[in-house]
Amino acid sequence: MKRKFTYVDLDLTAIGAVVFDTDGVATDTARLHAAAWKHVLDGFLRGRSEPFDIREDYLRHVDGRTRLDGLRTFLASRGITLPEGSPDDEPGAETVHGLGAAKDRYFLRQIDKYGVASFPSAVALLHELRRRGSRTAAVTSSAHGRRLVTAAGLAHLFDLVVDGHDAALMNLPGKPDPAIYLEAARRLNIPPARTAVIERALPGIEAARKGGFGLVVAVDLTGQAEALRECGADIVVKDLDELTVHGRVRLGD
Repeated sequence: MKRKFTYVDLDLTAIGAVVFDTDGVATDTARLHAAAWKHVLDGFLRGRSEPFDIREDYLRHVDGRTRLDGLRTFLASRGITLPEGSPDDEPGAETVHGLGAAKDRYFLRQIDKYGVASFPSAVALLHELRRRGSRTAAVTSSAHGRRLVTAAGLAHLFDLVVDGHDAALMNLPGKPDPAIYLEAARRLNIPPARTAVIERALPGIEAARKGGFGLVVAVDLTGQAEALRECGADIVVKDLDELTVHGRVRLGD
């Protein structure tokens, strides 16, 4: 089916809501996730395999997925099999849950130490969208989505947040399955066809395309524009200040 939108334009006469991925789109936390994975996995990989490469391993196997799904995908890429373990495993235990817990602990320590920054262009876009009547949501695979959005000072700019904690409670599959984005659209009470998704990671772009969203915008921070388009992005920008917003959401929409 031919897509409706082909320009760097967000038309609010056709779109009633915009759903933002959080890490790397609204908040500058993607690099902290990557650094936390490298910190944990380099120690684990010593004597087993080559060190964790942020550009290759993180972007290809981990980025955009839930913590445990990303870890499983990465380990499979190295031919490494670990027992699943359980959520009660000690951080650093050589299980999927143990390594995931170690990454989570290190990530939160970095957040507590350095705080969470938001992207100015995302803040400006959110203000403009809300001024024109658009509903907005933040979506993230991280279980700490609400904490990150609040720490970045963005909570008042979103109607709702759907994060990894919600996904676990509802047993929603992770990206590239569209379930978490579809849940955000459901809570916003706007059909996916009239909802835009702004994403950065390949699994998230694929999820938005599979979900039938009316506009899929990719933010290319890592020079993978062609791959983002192949996954289903209608628009690829390097920064959200390249997006132009037109029109207003009609009352009652």
